Amino acid sequence: MRDGHPCGGMRRRRFLAGAAAAASAMPMLGATPAPSSSRSARQDDGAAPAEPDGRLGVPGPYPGRVIEARNPGMIRGGEKDRDAIRATLSRGLTELTGADDAVEAWRRFFEPGDVVGIKVVPNGHPQHPTSPELILEVIEGLEAAGVKRKDMVVFDRYESEFLDAGYQDILPDGVAFGGLTAKEGDPSQLKLEFEGGEGISGYDPDEFVEMNLVSSGHDPKDDRAYRSHLGLLVTRRLNKVVCLPCLKDHGASGVTGCLKNMSHGFVNNVERSHSSPWANATNTFIPSIVRHPIIREKCVLQILDGIRGIWQGGPFGRSPEYAWDYNALLVGTDPVAIDHVEWDIIDAKRQERGVPGVGAVGRLAADPFDREGFDVRQPQHIALAGNLGLGYFDYRSPLGRRKSIDHRVVQVG
Repeated sequence: MRDGHPCGGMRRRRFLAGAAAAASAMPMLGATPAPSSSRSARQDDGAAPAEPDGRLGVPGPYPGRVIEARNPGMIRGGEKDRDAIRATLSRGLTELTGADDAVEAWRRFFEPGDVVGIKVVPNGHPQHPTSPELILEVIEGLEAAGVKRKDMVVFDRYESEFLDAGYQDILPDGVAFGGLTAKEGDPSQLKLEFEGGEGISGYDPDEFVEMNLVSSGHDPKDDRAYRSHLGLLVTRRLNKVVCLPCLKDHGASGVTGCLKNMSHGFVNNVERSHSSPWANATNTFIPSIVRHPIIREKCVLQILDGIRGIWQGGPFGRSPEYAWDYNALLVGTDPVAIDHVEWDIIDAKRQERGVPGVGAVGRLAADPFDREGFDVRQPQHIALAGNLGLGYFDYRSPLGRRKSIDHRVVQVG
């Protein structure tokens, strides 16, 4: 990766949200304030699912629409072709928006003055992290829409995984990068302590999701164990985020796509969603987090990297025998619809390889590789997210309602 994308000695700014100086400066950077009507999202508040209204966010102005842009030239023989990726992304965006060209499409989502986060997924390294070439194309697209490099931050939850993937070596001058916290296992990921009202390790004391779910080994009498706080980067610096998840399976949630990229990438205390083989609660944790109004408001575009895919052993990319070249990008604003299409793509590959789909495996179900870590995987989190109004799950409209997935496959190259 480093040889293929030399930085040419250009200077870059490093951003770690946990740094006290950076946190104190965040409110000065022009981020949109969080909605005042709801300072936290609760699992059990009984609110009805929100109807899409055409505004940017989740499910956004194109609910149900999934553009699967395929191009066999994006990767060949292990080598990715940035020109092919550029052409495929441009086609996906214009097909999604109906714009005449890619620049106009980018301008449907972004404008000068925006402070934009680019949420990547490095933990599939080396087989399938978010492609560096795709990141660079997104940066160019944002620039075409008038966003300044100084107003872009490429980030993940863990800075250590970001650095291991080598992203810092490919970013152009002026683009900030980093993580919400330093590394996996950081105590701030489990619970959050506040001193004098200030959050530590990059998390916001005022923005959280509270639900009746406590990690194994945590004290159920401790109120902090019930909360997952949003990163300061997301709440106080950025006003928009473009999400770049990957085509991968997951041992607890079945698949990890747009929804899990947000639920587990923007908050702390995520271990409670799957803290033991018997306590897998990803079905409810994922949609509950994504439903937070700040996440819904700021995540305006989803581009799922399906150039390569991982059909077993995800979310990590350590086993080349479980990776394959799929050569597609899935573009949309509806994370539920995209993730349902992703689920079908992964299950089709698993069927091709003669193993059960991701919803039929686990320690108490099928375990064809003798390596399942949880009792049963839970890809049904996608359907539950749809029930919460976070997008469209059904391919066919139930009871005649017009709320079904519009999956369009376009061929490029």
